[in-house]
Amino acid sequence: MVTFGVLGPLTADNARLGGPKQRAVLARLLVARRRVVPVRTLVADLWEEPPDGAVGTVQTFVGALRKALEPDRPPRTPSSLLVTEGAGYALRATDVDAWRFEEMLGGDLSVLDGALALWRGPAYAEFADEHWARAEADRLTELRLVAVERRAEALLGVGRAAEAVADLRAHLAAHPWREKAWSLLALGLYREGRQADALESVRSARAALAENLGVDPGPQLRALEADILAQAPRLTPAVEVGLVGRSAELAALSGAVPAAGLGIALVSGEAGVGKTALAEAFLALLRGRGWTTVWARCPEDAPVAWPWQQVVEALGSTLLTDDRFLARRAVVSTVESAAPVLVVLDDLHQADEETLAVLAAFTKAELSGRVLVVATTRSPVVSEALARAEPVRVGLGGLDEEAVGSLVRPIAAGADVRAIFERSGGNPFYVKELARLFAAEGSLGVPAGVREVIRHRLAALPVPARTVLHQASVLGRDVDVPLLARLAGDDVLDALEVALEAGFLVEVAPGLARFTHVLVRDTVYAEVSLTRRAVWHAAVASALEALRPADVSLLAHHYVLAGARGEAAVRALAAAAEVSRSSQEAVALWRAAVAAADGPRLDLVAGLVRALAVSGDLAAAREERAAALRSVTRTDHDVAEVIGSFAVPGIWTTNDDPAHSAALVAAAERTLPAFPGPTATRARLLATVAMEDRGSGTRLPEAREAEAIARDLDDPALLAFALNARFMHTFHRTGLAAERAAIGTELVALAAAHHLVTHEVLGHLILVQARAALADFAAADRHAAAAGRLADDHDLPLVGVFTDFYAALTLAAAGDVAEAEKAYRAAAGRVRGTGMWGMERGLLPLALLSLHGPSTVDLDDDWGPLRDWVSPLVLPRDEALAAARALPEGPKDLLSEVRACLLAMAARRLGDDELLARARVVLEPARHELAAGTGLVTFGPVADFLGG
Repeated sequence: MVTFGVLGPLTADNARLGGPKQRAVLARLLVARRRVVPVRTLVADLWEEPPDGAVGTVQTFVGALRKALEPDRPPRTPSSLLVTEGAGYALRATDVDAWRFEEMLGGDLSVLDGALALWRGPAYAEFADEHWARAEADRLTELRLVAVERRAEALLGVGRAAEAVADLRAHLAAHPWREKAWSLLALGLYREGRQADALESVRSARAALAENLGVDPGPQLRALEADILAQAPRLTPAVEVGLVGRSAELAALSGAVPAAGLGIALVSGEAGVGKTALAEAFLALLRGRGWTTVWARCPEDAPVAWPWQQVVEALGSTLLTDDRFLARRAVVSTVESAAPVLVVLDDLHQADEETLAVLAAFTKAELSGRVLVVATTRSPVVSEALARAEPVRVGLGGLDEEAVGSLVRPIAAGADVRAIFERSGGNPFYVKELARLFAAEGSLGVPAGVREVIRHRLAALPVPARTVLHQASVLGRDVDVPLLARLAGDDVLDALEVALEAGFLVEVAPGLARFTHVLVRDTVYAEVSLTRRAVWHAAVASALEALRPADVSLLAHHYVLAGARGEAAVRALAAAAEVSRSSQEAVALWRAAVAAADGPRLDLVAGLVRALAVSGDLAAAREERAAALRSVTRTDHDVAEVIGSFAVPGIWTTNDDPAHSAALVAAAERTLPAFPGPTATRARLLATVAMEDRGSGTRLPEAREAEAIARDLDDPALLAFALNARFMHTFHRTGLAAERAAIGTELVALAAAHHLVTHEVLGHLILVQARAALADFAAADRHAAAAGRLADDHDLPLVGVFTDFYAALTLAAAGDVAEAEKAYRAAAGRVRGTGMWGMERGLLPLALLSLHGPSTVDLDDDWGPLRDWVSPLVLPRDEALAAARALPEGPKDLLSEVRACLLAMAARRLGDDELLARARVVLEPARHELAAGTGLVTFGPVADFLGG
């Protein structure tokens, strides 16, 4: 994203914009504010008498601008920034300082400060004489005057009248016709206790308006004059102390109030942390107690001792001597005569030596009245006299989360307070800007006001320090100094000292620094071009290979952002994917590894397939696996590797893609003869056959052989896969919940001991099913909760499908039918789109049938493979009887018990003893269980379907 500047000389980040005509093209497009400007209009605006070939010249300018603005755009790809539309061009800019300035005009004092800081000179300064720029430049200039007046009004609102008065006088010297400014000046003088000066300013306003505009003052200024004469109470409203989360700091300042003589307090903290707001609140408190209060700011590049000149003027006096010794004594005397008096010196870190010398004069004077000086500062102030005075020091850090919430909710009620707290570090300025950004755009990026404040501070640093900060931003928020030194060179320590002093970084430990806020790091990082970022990320990765090669996650991060290729990148990316706690991140890392490899790599595809399956994208996993299987034309080992790549836990026994599974089983059986011995490859092939031919009840021998090999090899991961395969074939009859519970118990212990997270989850889910069937809901609840915790910790989205359905089952078992139906409908919505078609089809109607009985059955619903089994519950009697008697035995899977229950229900409806006997044969082994072995739905005790 390119940042354009028009509030001063035309800029576009660091792009070289060419000569005057080329720059004029860019400015003209910016004036158009993203609208199309026809080529003929550009020609007319650039030349009074267009030369031959003017259109071609404009096209050349546009081509050059595109290269300058998008240096990283690949050749022969269209520009997304400076676009051609019809017979003209449009600049699709999103970040223009003038546009940000306008957005910030409605903000509070801190926002208005940021808005005015955007101005580097007159708007469209280079094009002031161009007719096409004049109206826009005049409009922006007028808005700047409005901003100055709004800022002055905000200063008055927080009790900083002296600062407002100084600013307004400078403003009116250049713009004497601004009646609003005259009103604010008069009000500010009055609030400083200078009634005569306030009335004199009204008289000056009357003369200026008559001279410049030939008009008399308007009703607002006349009413203000009358109120000043009458000393109307409305002119001195109490300043509200609307400070959030700073009660302890206010108390500390109150403790600095002297019983007699001088008191000094230093309020320190980073930019935006609320130093000024705290001082304003404290000023309001002391003013309410009858103290005289004066506010003075220490601006950059101000005249010598300028803050004290502001103080003396605010107290109704003037400095009449150039002798510094006498001037210092005069300031002390003037302030003391107003006692009890509070003087606030804002931004003392910018103070010149004479300002500090005057402050030192107070520490050496014997004061008869009570004088309190409160100074705000970002960095330590070097002053021996100040240190000897032992000031009260109040350090401000970030607000806590509760206080952040109090700031956020009035601005953006629906914002994520925790996210804003973490992103802002509790800095009140950042908090409010993030809240405004969320309210306006629904995002938590870097707000324009924050970005400009940080950029302004960054621009004040020496070039070497800026460069090192840019390089540090590539490392992330935490900055490993030895690693940065590999990137930045030998001068890194000196540059870091500057960055630390300027408040961009803080030291966490020797050799470790940290950006003060995520927003600071993100802003600095955004200033680095994409090409330079990639080069620096590659350099960091190279340094990491030498310094910390075992830190594969960090290595992978930098290789990804560098767009690196080659074996080193592949190795780090694959290793990071293997240890990632996030399945989505693992997918991204495996894809990056595949892209970084010099050619097709089956091991990388296998990793990607596993990660896709665990992440919940089963359809993509099957597609990648099938494509890999089709592409394998080499050895049996390659085929076996692809077949075994899907070593992903399975809990549902209905096959989601029978055709795909059949192809895998056939390929595995063709390959098995090549691996006759008890090897891991043979075991994996056997387990795959059992897993893919699930529901058949015929592959228990393969599963048992795979399990035996895995135990002999002492291979925990292989044993977990084989146990899963055996689980899939424990449905050859009902009543085996206890056997499945034993498998689940072993899986949980095995997987937990060897960090096999997905198989640990599988073990818990098997135990949910088995314990539900055994009516041990307390144990099932514990295992569901454990599975949920692991899923949250490791980003396993599909687990929630099973735990949500189980939660609905428990409501159904407790008899809470209405809440169970709500829960089932919500859970069914979560299944859709997962690729788990064996669960998605028919499960919700089945759940509703379990709650309400056959009255809810609608054959137009998607019953999937269960349609034939529910048809006898609603068809006319003869059709139902024929349909029921034609039912096959059915697959040996999790739904065997359910199908038998449905058959028993149909038999009772039809009064058919033969059908009932058939159902009883299936259900008898499970007589002492619940028909809840799916862990998803329950039809109550199996004994209810057996009778007698």
